[in-house]
Amino acid sequence: MLFKSLKLVIVISFMMLSINSLAQKIGVFEGQTDIGKVLHKGNANYNSSSQDYLISGSGSNIWFANDEFHFVWKKMKGDFIVHARGKFLGKGVEEHRKFGWMVRQSLDSSASMVAATVHGNGLTSLQYRNAPHTNIEEKQMKISAPDVVQLERRGNTFIMSVAHFGETFVTEAISNVKFDGDVYVGLFVCAHNKDVVEKATFENVRIVVPASKDLVPYRTFLGSNIETMDVATGKRKILYSENVSLQAPNWTKDGKSLIYNSKGSLYRFDLKTLKPALLPTGKVKDINNDHVISFDGKMLGISALSPDGKIGSTVYTLPITGGEPKLITPLLGFSYLHGWSPDGKWLTYTAKRNNDPTPAGFDIYKIPSNGGKEIQLTNVTGLDDGPEYSPDGKYIYFNSVRSGLMQLWRMKPDGSDPEQLTNDGYNNWFAHVSPDGKWIVCISFLKDEVKPDDHPFYKHVYLRMMPVSGGPLKVIAYLYGGQGTINTPSWSPDSKRIAFVSNTDMSKE
Repeated sequence: MLFKSLKLVIVISFMMLSINSLAQKIGVFEGQTDIGKVLHKGNANYNSSSQDYLISGSGSNIWFANDEFHFVWKKMKGDFIVHARGKFLGKGVEEHRKFGWMVRQSLDSSASMVAATVHGNGLTSLQYRNAPHTNIEEKQMKISAPDVVQLERRGNTFIMSVAHFGETFVTEAISNVKFDGDVYVGLFVCAHNKDVVEKATFENVRIVVPASKDLVPYRTFLGSNIETMDVATGKRKILYSENVSLQAPNWTKDGKSLIYNSKGSLYRFDLKTLKPALLPTGKVKDINNDHVISFDGKMLGISALSPDGKIGSTVYTLPITGGEPKLITPLLGFSYLHGWSPDGKWLTYTAKRNNDPTPAGFDIYKIPSNGGKEIQLTNVTGLDDGPEYSPDGKYIYFNSVRSGLMQLWRMKPDGSDPEQLTNDGYNNWFAHVSPDGKWIVCISFLKDEVKPDDHPFYKHVYLRMMPVSGGPLKVIAYLYGGQGTINTPSWSPDSKRIAFVSNTDMSKE
């Protein structure tokens, strides 16, 4: 009897050990396991400093009615968007070794599943098993060997989006795979050979819970990640997350802090301690995401509720360390700040100065930074927005719908010689010029999702970069965001990085 009791304790102990191993947290994932009867155990490691993942996996295949591979997963329900940039390590053995994102009903080898799959030979496909113990089907894509892989669930529809880094997405979708309750969502690696272990690395791994259909715009908000990114490599890093709306980080001139707005106030985020602190703004409240630091780093311009509370956004200035703001713009209508002149003498902003209730009523103005008479710089049909001086002071860059879609433009500081810089199938907003004057970063909305004169929260967006003189736009970030992501200048002083905000519903995590 004692022997049987001891044996039972040992068995239970091993079971608990197995469960605990299975559910060990790895970065944003809850656990990892080998699916199927693999000969060689797989593994996943997370580097918290670089926020990268290294995943090794064996297994004979992900095909027919049973799968074998290594899986790093998180249990989820409802809609989601999962994203990563991945690559295999080494030449490999089998041309059909594969990695990607997967959704499974269970951890059983024959479970219903959907997978965004990239093969070692470049073959790229959306694979799916409609029901347990049935053969996998697939939709092959025309792109070869993408490194950016995204999988999105919208109810019973699954959308695979892939790209070579720098390019826009190519997509494929299916709508006939149904899951019940919780599903397992995660990254996988399969060697396509039971005797081999393959390895792949993943960066910019994001699991996003998008806005629900009943979200009320500008009244209900999702959680936010403040991120920085190396613009040359596209490598991103999350610095701070909070389940509130954080918006529009500016990089301070000394490179030590970011200034962002949240819940009507401004905060200084220390890049060493990774902690925010309230920035004092005296009696001025209801500050929005149009705040800009002067070129010398000494002053801050903000957009906030007027002193009489009747105008939703007027322009003020105050010292970068905080203080009582000085009202600059006249109380004639909405004014949203976007730029300082390099010599500090002028502020430029978009403003409504008529009774037109539509966005088309906004034009671009400038005004002396100490206050004075404003000067109207544009007066065309359609919205003009986002005016920002170049570091040499020769141009004001802005975005306008005057040619149809929202596109990037520039003009002389007196409003003369407007010149269109972009002309593509996206709505491009907010031309932010790097401190060295060489590059422009902007945010691009999909024209099928967003009207040209709108830049709402919680959409699929790209951050894109191009030479300051114009040219092809290169994607440097694929993300879920929009309003508040990068409304104002956010380059690092050395022109190597930018700061921005991405969004997810953290209440569902």
